[in-house]
Amino acid sequence: METTGILKVKSDIQKVSEKFSKREFVITTESNTPYPQHVSFQLANDKCAILDTLKEGEEVKVVFNLKGREWAGPEGTKYFNTLDAWKVERVGAGSGSAAAPKAATSTSTPAAPKAEATPAAPVFHSSVDDNEDLPF
Repeated sequence: METTGILKVKSDIQKVSEKFSKREFVITTESNTPYPQHVSFQLANDKCAILDTLKEGEEVKVVFNLKGREWAGPEGTKYFNTLDAWKVERVGAGSGSAAAPKAATSTSTPAAPKAEATPAAPVFHSSVDDNEDLPF
């Protein structure tokens, strides 16, 4: 699955055990709506360093797997989900140059500024091929 958004928060790496460390981050999707969504993801082990080159406020694309687990405790059974990111990349590294052609083509019609003010909502994609990059 994948989605895009603005990198809002990136936490420090947490060492959970001798063999497992994680790093959490949050992106904001649907930021142009009255109800923006702040979505929390997790990076694990060697993937934690992916965020080192990214800055809060940048637009990113996150490729992730949805994981769920069951826990039976004294209060009953509970279910937990994790959005396990395995690829995070900056969107439009040349965003300044991408904006220039839009401005040049928008001189003839007023519809172009309307399109710029309403970016597409994030789309989640999933396929069987998503599992090809998994280490197990």
